[in-house]
Amino acid sequence: MDGKKLEILMTAVDLGSLSKAAEVVGYTQSGLTHLFDSLERDIGLTLIQRDHSGISLTAAGKELMPYIREFLRANANLENRISAITEKKNETIRVAAYASIAMHWMPEILYRFRRVRPDINVDLRMVDNAIEPFELLEEGKTDVIFAAKERAAGCDWTPLYNDIMYAVLPPDYPVSGSNEFPIKNFEGKEFIMPYGKFDIDVNREFYNNGVKPNIRPAHVDDETVIRMVSKGLGITMMSEMMIRGRTNGVKTVKVTPEVGRELGMGMNSGNRMPDGTAQLKECVLAFLNTKTY
Repeated sequence: MDGKKLEILMTAVDLGSLSKAAEVVGYTQSGLTHLFDSLERDIGLTLIQRDHSGISLTAAGKELMPYIREFLRANANLENRISAITEKKNETIRVAAYASIAMHWMPEILYRFRRVRPDINVDLRMVDNAIEPFELLEEGKTDVIFAAKERAAGCDWTPLYNDIMYAVLPPDYPVSGSNEFPIKNFEGKEFIMPYGKFDIDVNREFYNNGVKPNIRPAHVDDETVIRMVSKGLGITMMSEMMIRGRTNGVKTVKVTPEVGRELGMGMNSGNRMPDGTAQLKECVLAFLNTKTY
């Protein structure tokens, strides 16, 4: 059954005029006549009759009309459903996350998300620069970010975790058995500054506490900074997420007064959150509620 022909038939019957129907559907009147003749041959029944006042349904046409309308509704619903499924299959959520978050959080989060939404792809991009996630979000190059709260004013921000700072020290560094490292103890020390705009957090704390270490910038990754510290080339300050699983060969002591950075999840504000993104957020919160991260 040709749904297109039936739709045109419905239009003509509703308008009651072959000429008006021809204008609406973009056919000539002779073209419509041929189309209706073809439809009636396919069905084997005469559906419409023509007279000087226009067109109307035959008895057979009137009997079939409710079923034709039902068929067209069902056909439209089928097409809409096919389109929705196709769109879901092609849906991708772009995620930008700090390397530490990508390493420690994202595998479990993505595992949970795939269990509830296997039809959605997640394109995970790992970044090392503290500001880059916010730039990607502002430029429309990512949909969701996991980062420290640096420029969260322009986005829909959900706080997730307080990432505490630690002093990272050579293994033989004297701390007198203390499990605390006063931030003033960085004063005048050889300090290896982690790369990737992390210095924003570190310098803020030094400035707020009036501390001036002898800063040595290092344009290398976090693990290399830690290895440099292990060789006695200096000391540094990193967050718990940055040093997790990397503390062999160094001593780590919590900085006091307690210093931390707020890690969170950000999205563009003002836009309705897509269902898939909302479900990803639910998976993130459920994961963090397990306290196993």
